[in-house]
Amino acid sequence: MDQITRILDRLLALHPKEIDLSLGRMHRLLAALGSPEKRLPPVIHIAGTNGKGSVTATLRAILEASGKRCHVYTSPHLVSFNERIRLGSDSKFVSDPELFDALQRCEEANGGEEITFFEITTAAAFLLFAEHPADVVLLEVGLGGRLDATNVIDDPLVSVITPISMDHEKFLGDDLSVIAAEKAGIIKPDRPVVSAEQDPAAQKVIERQAARCRATLKVCGQDFVAHPDQGRMAYQDDDGLLDLAQPILGGGHQYANSALALAALKAANLLPDVASIDAGLKSVNWPGRLQPLTHGPLVDMCPKGSEIWLDGGHNPGAGVTVAQFMGEQEERGPRPLYLVAGMLTTKDPVGFFRPFDGLVRHVGTVPIATTNTARTPEDLADLARCAGLEATPFPSLDAALADVAACAAKDGEPPRILICGSLYLAGEALARNNMAPD
Repeated sequence: MDQITRILDRLLALHPKEIDLSLGRMHRLLAALGSPEKRLPPVIHIAGTNGKGSVTATLRAILEASGKRCHVYTSPHLVSFNERIRLGSDSKFVSDPELFDALQRCEEANGGEEITFFEITTAAAFLLFAEHPADVVLLEVGLGGRLDATNVIDDPLVSVITPISMDHEKFLGDDLSVIAAEKAGIIKPDRPVVSAEQDPAAQKVIERQAARCRATLKVCGQDFVAHPDQGRMAYQDDDGLLDLAQPILGGGHQYANSALALAALKAANLLPDVASIDAGLKSVNWPGRLQPLTHGPLVDMCPKGSEIWLDGGHNPGAGVTVAQFMGEQEERGPRPLYLVAGMLTTKDPVGFFRPFDGLVRHVGTVPIATTNTARTPEDLADLARCAGLEATPFPSLDAALADVAACAAKDGEPPRILICGSLYLAGEALARNNMAPD
């Protein structure tokens, strides 16, 4: 076991027995560290249920294409914890020595007090961001917004709210307007906010919070929009029309995500020239989200000519988006679609699977080895059946893919395979396929 793993395990042991979402522990630790959150480069703060990662990756790609240096904080990671912290000084994931030093300083400053794993590791990110040069911090919320550990930033350049749907009900509530109130908690007085197109109940909450904070609000579909146009992307707002490159990330929803990133940059006075925007849109990289797998050990297990996709989406909103994308692939080139899925006990499998009804030949459910909160394959298969899908539990990802290969041999045609349902499973698949993010 290496020193990073050992210290992360120690920090995890400090976790309160009952999580009470609160900023008190975070303020205490940051004060003991000398308040690094007050010494950060200008911050773009991103909350929401779906699309946070894609919007953050798009922001980073465009800013870096324009010559800006970006610190980036995202979660969870796929393979290595270092993926959560990218330093703008060299645009790479934090190195092991730098990460260990920051974690060790946070551990010492915390003095053995109860604190959540996310809180103390977020404090470590703030230490690193305060001590390394950059032009912008792209700061992704972990859970909710109002009481999230990242919400100690008082004066962001802009707050961004991606599409809101049901997720983390245990902590955020089971009513969309209540969840929206938590997400809208990142809106700050007199600072601009941009929002995705939302369910009307969520939109009302965001509008009310923006009004309370005297925050200028821009909403996708009302104040700005993007759509495909003859192999390009048209972005339009009150100032006119931009003819831009198509987003490289897969899925029609990426037009809206790109629009949100562009509106955020404009609100922050950071929108670069069209050439830089185009270069950024063409270079966005966000592993584990509608990612095609074209080579590697997992691919070699599948029938020759298979089309293999990986996506870590895990809530009903993500199910709609991914199923729509798979439907588009079916229209372009019909193939039997097989899902290989693993999910956590905190998620809604029936809500995730339901949009796939009528699209999927079969679901193979698998365990997730990298977390102790995964549903058993048997439980997940039962829930997939509740959503109207045929499902069989398997003891491993390899076993599920072997079954797909056997079915495809009987069909006589290469399958379309989607590995889905959890970022943890996506991480396992990337590690198994020798494709860890870099």
